[in-house]
Formats: sequence, structure tokens, C-alpha cells
Amino acid sequence: MIVVGLTGSVGTGKSTVARFFRELGAYVIDWDELAREVVRPNSEAWRQIVEHFGADIVNQDSTLNRQKLADIVFRNKEELAKLNEIVHPQVFIEDERITNQIRNNDPDALVVKDIPLLLEANLPIVVDKIIVVYASRGVQLKRLEEKGMSREDAERRIRSQLSLEEKMKFADFVINNDGSLEETRKQVKEIYCALMAGKRCVEWPG
Repeated sequence: MIVVGLTGSVGTGKSTVARFFRELGAYVIDWDELAREVVRPNSEAWRQIVEHFGADIVNQDSTLNRQKLADIVFRNKEELAKLNEIVHPQVFIEDERITNQIRNNDPDALVVKDIPLLLEANLPIVVDKIIVVYASRGVQLKRLEEKGMSREDAERRIRSQLSLEEKMKFADFVINNDGSLEETRKQVKEIYCALMAGKRCVEWPG
């Protein structure tokens, strides 16, 4: 089994790249999805978050108000670190469970772990290769603004993460996601085939 860490920064298009890998046959473990799962109401992480950040961040249905939480942590590095300290260990446990399940069922699998903070998180994440998804600052800002984020918030989110230039120093592969979807697909296919050494390297579905 080959385990790949997929990372980048907000607005670079990691989710699109992950989807293309999934379409080619890779297993994708999305840490954002796991993070939402581990903070479900009354979970251990949920209780710690509410205890630290206060009941004001809880919606009427007991779910966390993600916008209120984001407004706090992306304005304060210490609070962001505290949130990650609570959430990441729980996500790591779930990630390990899924990884072991895939390993038992499909020993020749390619597993792509979509981890935004792969290079920032202080967790024992073991990957064989690292893929960094790159997009220029202007493209990042445009994508985030199209999602309804203000320019100020978008800039703040980008600054909260390690720069793409620094991340690319650790990369085995870099995907430039400034261009068209077809250009991105082509890069994903090339990396997929290289990682699988020809095994399961098929024509694009459809």
C-alpha cells in the first residue's frame, strides 16, 4: 500500500485534486470531513471545544457554529493552536482506523490523505510521498471570495498556514492548479500512474 499526503493551502483546489484521484481508483481520506465528524454534538472533542471557547459557539441544534469558531481562531494563533490540539488527535485516531481497514482489504491500494495542515500539524502522520497543490495568491483569493469570504478573511486564512513556497520544499510532486480542469486532470493522472508504477493505470473514467 502507498500512502500519500495531499496538502496545499486554502483556495488551491485540494478537494478537486482529491476527487480526481478518487475517480482514478485511489482511496481518499479527507481530514476536513473527519474533523467535522469528531466534533459532532456531545463527542469528546465537542465537549473540550465548548468548555474552552464557550457556549456562544454552539447552535440551537447543539452543533458548533463554525463561522463563530473561525472568527475566533483565525484572529488568534494561540486559539487556533488550541483548537488543533483538541481536534487533531481525535482525527488521527479515526484516520488510523480507516487506513488499517483499507490495508487489510486492499494491500495494493493507493491512499491519498487530504490533510490541509500536513506540514504544520504536530502529529505522527506517516506518508510515503507528499503532493502539494499550488495556486497563485490571486487565484486563491478569487476562489475564496467566490465562496463568499471577504478579502480580509481570505488573507487571514492564507496567512494562518505555512506558505506554499515553504510547503513545496517538502513536496515529492507539485500540482499547479492555476489552469483548467483538464490541465489539472492530466497532472493527477501522471502522478497516479507514477505512484502505481503502471499498475491500475487506466484511461480516465468516462
